[in-house]
Amino acid sequence: MRASLQHPARLVPLAFLSAIAIGTALLLLPIAKVGPGGTDFITALFTATSAVCVTGLIVVDTPTYWTAFGQAVILALIQVGGFGIMTGSTLLGVLISRRLGLRTRIIAQAETRTLDLGDVKGVLRLIFVVTILVELTIWPVLTVRLHWSYGEPLSLSIWNGLFHSVSAFNNAGFSTYSDSLIGFADDWLFLGPIMLGVIIGGIGFPVLADLRRTLWRPSKWSVHTKITLLGTAGLLVLGTVSVFAYEAMANGVLGMLTFPERILGALFHSVMTRTAGFNAIDVGALQPETLVVTNVLMFIGGGSAGTAGGIKVSTALVLMLAVWAEIRGEPDTIAFHRRFSADVQRQALTLIVLAILAVALATLHLLSVTSFTLEQVLFETISAFATVGLSTGITGDLPPSAELTLVALMFVGRVGTITVATGLALKRSQRPYRYPEERPIVG
Repeated sequence: MRASLQHPARLVPLAFLSAIAIGTALLLLPIAKVGPGGTDFITALFTATSAVCVTGLIVVDTPTYWTAFGQAVILALIQVGGFGIMTGSTLLGVLISRRLGLRTRIIAQAETRTLDLGDVKGVLRLIFVVTILVELTIWPVLTVRLHWSYGEPLSLSIWNGLFHSVSAFNNAGFSTYSDSLIGFADDWLFLGPIMLGVIIGGIGFPVLADLRRTLWRPSKWSVHTKITLLGTAGLLVLGTVSVFAYEAMANGVLGMLTFPERILGALFHSVMTRTAGFNAIDVGALQPETLVVTNVLMFIGGGSAGTAGGIKVSTALVLMLAVWAEIRGEPDTIAFHRRFSADVQRQALTLIVLAILAVALATLHLLSVTSFTLEQVLFETISAFATVGLSTGITGDLPPSAELTLVALMFVGRVGTITVATGLALKRSQRPYRYPEERPIVG
């Protein structure tokens, strides 16, 4: 029994479940909620899960429903979830003992997805340094902007700056403003640092580790780094152009803004679809075409082993390259003069199919228990699975069974792909024989 629990594919979800349980218990305390009495169990569970899974979906208004204590609990849960509870505990062991056993390295590898066990210690140190550095850099910038440009009291601007700095880097999307960041829709100096934190946190720590060693030598970058950076840049451009094209028209949400404000709105929304969840425009008023583009971008998500969710950029590109190789009749899937193994391609296909199945089942359930449209429900389920946090505004009106479905979806989206990937990578069964080959008709 003990040996089975030590398997990294089991330890990671158990660790996140423990964090969710602790967060739920703390949010149930009367001190966490504004007004007399405490909150109900489902609201506490939903909020704790959304925070630990760095999603950002909410069923109650964060600044008016939760007290300063409740908001501090949410902020702590965001940091724990984004940092990775197993990565955090492993890093603590490194700082204390400066030694890593093989089992501990494998556990950390389940969260960081580093390929070389010897690199885990360096990656863990990088995670700690980058997390603290980015958050402490963005924090004072936001604080100064809020205090001097918006007239917030210094103590309040310090808190709001810290909250949004941590939430941005961890791609959480929680905000201490009731309208998220709509009030800053034309402010490049406020939204700019938010976007920077989201991109750095969501690009993935293996990529950051690679760039640290070979930043000025692109030829030395790993294939993973190259496809992640290329895919990230391409998706950001695609999202920005698409949102601008569909929403800059007269009846679009950007139609009444100036040209620079339109660019900022389109760019910010594109960045947030990488699983950050802040919104500076009214998502519920977006054109149907924009919602479709947003669904695709949310589903893909960000980089592996970062704070972003989704199926990950590298997973999507591996499958796309495999399809392209099949169309061209090539025997191998190749990128940057490197060949992908069959195992990697099967893992990518498995993760994508499982993700589609999870979203489809959740969508069917929400359609059966609510009166919302397919467009609204599908957007909500993809946002939950990809741990994005964007919503068309229906989250607070969902029945308890639908909320619990989203809780399960957020949890699976955060740790499920890690578990599946680890299980596929560690569990290899080889038969001493092979069955005769058969070729069924495909297509």
